[in-house]
Amino acid sequence: MVDSKRMDSGSKDMINDLPDALLCHVLSYLTTKEAASTSLLSRRWRYLLAFVPNLEFDDSAYLHRDKRVKNPLHEKGLVGFVLTVDDKRKKLSTSFPDFVDRILDLQGNSPLDKFSLKMVDDHDPVDPGCVAPWIHKVLVRGVSDLHLVIDMNEWTSLPAKIFLTETLVKLTLKIRDGPPIDVKHVHLPKLKTLHLESVMFDEEDIWFSKLLSGCPELEELVLHHIWSCVWTSCSVSVATLKRLTFCCNNMKFCGMHEENPNNVSFDTPNLVYLEYAEVIANNYPKVNFDSLVEAKIDIWMTNDQLDEVRIRDIYEKNVMVGNATDLIVGIRNVRVLCLSADTLEVLTYCCKQIPIFNNLTHVTIQSTPKVGWKSLLKLLKNSPKLQTLVFQGLLHRDTKEEGVAIIKIEKQIEKVKHFLETMPHLEQLVLHYDSSIDGDMKQLLMLSSLASPKCKVQLIPLVT
Repeated sequence: MVDSKRMDSGSKDMINDLPDALLCHVLSYLTTKEAASTSLLSRRWRYLLAFVPNLEFDDSAYLHRDKRVKNPLHEKGLVGFVLTVDDKRKKLSTSFPDFVDRILDLQGNSPLDKFSLKMVDDHDPVDPGCVAPWIHKVLVRGVSDLHLVIDMNEWTSLPAKIFLTETLVKLTLKIRDGPPIDVKHVHLPKLKTLHLESVMFDEEDIWFSKLLSGCPELEELVLHHIWSCVWTSCSVSVATLKRLTFCCNNMKFCGMHEENPNNVSFDTPNLVYLEYAEVIANNYPKVNFDSLVEAKIDIWMTNDQLDEVRIRDIYEKNVMVGNATDLIVGIRNVRVLCLSADTLEVLTYCCKQIPIFNNLTHVTIQSTPKVGWKSLLKLLKNSPKLQTLVFQGLLHRDTKEEGVAIIKIEKQIEKVKHFLETMPHLEQLVLHYDSSIDGDMKQLLMLSSLASPKCKVQLIPLVT
């Protein structure tokens, strides 16, 4: 038998024989709290932390779970900052800033690759005023990846120097409850990735455009919950951009999508990936997606537009209550396309024409009981090279009947049969179905015999 003590001793010697640079590299994959705990091992490990190139501070990992302070406003989905806490909690809130200060002082001016700070009001009411000095310190050290997830308050703002840093390659800002960010001057010559969430701007459309113009090498842009749908106009114009995620679906889920943005433009000739979720705009003056390969589109109508559809659709044909035609025409070069159920409804009531998708080979349709498939057949007819069709949920509304009428599985199969008959080049059909309904599986299996010999039918039960 191998002596376990000798084996443990040998393992320790192997680790101690590694060079400092390699040990620091290993420590960079840990949170800073975890890396700091290794200082207890020996005197050598105590000083390694001073040269770790990545720092990750998370107050939720530092504090005990039973000591966290819950913000009752956030628990109800509202915005607000808790300013009043008892003496015990105030004492707890000073421990995290002290820890960050000690680590930054220990490292001095050593080079820094990444600085990540997560400090949210749900965990502990740490004074947001601590943030600015920390940011100034890491910017001076030439940080290339700055990741900030912070609950601010209306009296505290981020340092403007963030947007005047020549070393930043990746910038992530997730700011809640804070004032508008200052982007009067922007110079980020090396920035490749920009991620903004819950960020507000002064004179939104002007300063947003100014921010983008100061990022000449930008390749990836992620925008979440920036309230662009209430701006006068929004323009994403970046020639170097390759990936764009633009989601304002927080407005959709909280029922606040009452107004259409006036103008939304995209001038991104080298974009290959697009994820777009927003209420439809009144106008799309410019849509340049010439290089687009994959798109996930979730656009929807306002409540007023939906009400108009319900009234006019009873006695009119080809009802139009909006105009998203330019946007849909703009994505015609795409190869892989995913459409939400709401987007199908927009295609029906807000698109005068559906373009020819000459490059489209893969389509995924997300289905809900409230939305019909009236526009789907037109889309499929205009996709001559389509090879794979995926239905996520065989549920849609029967537009020929009044009231709430959910299509039964038999009628859905008839629709799918028609798709198979009209698309001879289809190579794969994927159906996500409700496995809890008796008899569905047997009827769905019949589709395999209807498909062409080269078409593979795949049935996937929905996970409930």
